[in-house]
Order: sequence, then structure tokens, then C-alpha cells
Amino acid sequence: QVQLVETGGGLVQAGGSQGLSCVASGKTFSINVMGWYRQAPGKQRESVTTVTIGGRPNYADSVKGRFTISRDNAKNTLYLQMNSLKPEDTAVYYCYAEYYSGGLKQSWGQGTQVTVSS
Repeated sequence: QVQLVETGGGLVQAGGSQGLSCVASGKTFSINVMGWYRQAPGKQRESVTTVTIGGRPNYADSVKGRFTISRDNAKNTLYLQMNSLKPEDTAVYYCYAEYYSGGLKQSWGQGTQVTVSS
């Protein structure tokens, strides 16, 4: 199994920056894809950015040029740097991992709230 724990988030003013971290534990060697999703109130969960291990990241159009995903393999940590934040970025952000363990499986973090005030 793979476990994910997010840290970061909180309240930030529009135009500001915020960073999120996600520490993976367990069968981290079996992870194929990692990424960040978010869910705003009353909306479905949506992909923010994902990256296949060894590949290039994909970003939602709404965050391109503002958000950056990165990974520290030595620390098994995934990061999301969010710049030029907008009120519409307000959501619960979830770390995500897809891994292989007797089949393809998914793991989600507990979620962390990001609130952008106007």
C-alpha cells in the first residue's frame, strides 16, 4: 500500500503564493503517477496537475503558468507551488498516487484546505 500525508494550505490573499507538500510512505517504489487534485464546494474533484514518474507534468489549463509540481525522490515528497493565486483556486487539495500492487491502485491524501481571499 501507499500512504499519503499532505501539509501546507491555509488562508492566502489573491495574488499571493502557497506551497503544499505530500509525503508518501509504504510501497513508494511501485508508484507510477503522482499528482494533485482539488475539489471546490459544490463541484466535482478535478485534476490540477499529474506527473508520470520520469515523465513531464500535465497541468490543467486554469493553473498553467501559475502552479508547479515537483518531487524530491530522496524524501518521497511531492510538492505543489502555487503562485498568483485567485479566489477560484479555493478548494480542498488532495495528493494522489497511482501504483501497482497486485493490480493498478490509487491512493489519496486526507486533503488540505486552501482558501484565497479577494
